Amino acid sequence: MSCYRPFCRMAFLAAPAVALVLLAPGSMAPARAQAAQAAHPDPAKPPQQKSLTSKAIDKVKEVAKSASDIFNRVPCLPPKGGARKMGSLPHVAGKLAAGEPVVIIAFGSSSTSGYGSTSPEFTYPNRLAAQLRRQYPTADITVVNRGQGGEDAPEMMKRLQTAVLDMKPDLVIWQVGTNAVLRNLDPTETIKLVEEGVARIQAAGADLVLVDPQYSPAVNERAESAGKMIKLLNGVAELRHVGIFPRFEVMRDWHEKQAIPMDNFVIADGLHMSDWGYACFAQLLGDDIIKSVGQIKLGVNVPSNVQTYRPM
Repeated sequence: MSCYRPFCRMAFLAAPAVALVLLAPGSMAPARAQAAQAAHPDPAKPPQQKSLTSKAIDKVKEVAKSASDIFNRVPCLPPKGGARKMGSLPHVAGKLAAGEPVVIIAFGSSSTSGYGSTSPEFTYPNRLAAQLRRQYPTADITVVNRGQGGEDAPEMMKRLQTAVLDMKPDLVIWQVGTNAVLRNLDPTETIKLVEEGVARIQAAGADLVLVDPQYSPAVNERAESAGKMIKLLNGVAELRHVGIFPRFEVMRDWHEKQAIPMDNFVIADGLHMSDWGYACFAQLLGDDIIKSVGQIKLGVNVPSNVQTYRPM
């Protein structure tokens, strides 16, 4: 996914502190006022007033911690209705269940690198890593961000070996297709490259989840092309028995069925996702991985022909 009109490299739009202010404006303001007062105590007041200074500082720390905790899991609902068969991620799930080290590669363009997030920690790969580490606190989990703004399958295939396969990943999450739509690339040629990449990733022994384009104004302007790309990616997933995260349908559900305003999950450029959008996206991916681990532990064997990813 690109940084739409013109394509550019990823840039974070604001400092992490901004997110804290947005999360708890009512609670942060009094805390700041107390902190400001604490920073300039009145020398005329008695010595016991120093205890209020400490309390004010503690309050600021408490509010900041509370705001940070909110970002652990956002109020994010899965799509309502429709087919939600769970795909199988046997390799990464088996290693997590066995307590072995796990390497996950997030491969893609600017929505993988995190353009639009207010801090690196709020990109979807970092959100996913945090979720899995909370779920498996003793596990050795590495999530590597291999997103490059403006790229699609032609550029990604040139770096597939060094950026992905050389890392010997257990799971690859490949976000692809958005820039092909925006750049008017031939969808059939794009899919040929994706098929080649899927075959190489599978040959390396990794699980794979494809991620299709996002539901956003910039993509919706090219609805016919986007629809064709989504259909072709689903075809590859079905043919090769790999997972696919239906990002377009998930995001459309947020807006059309859950009545979430578009600007809650898409930033002002009309293309890239916001902190909340990345967070919900990461949560749904993480929930599926966690459920797959649970199936492995229970001895549930998901048939290989039930691989199409659907959020919980």
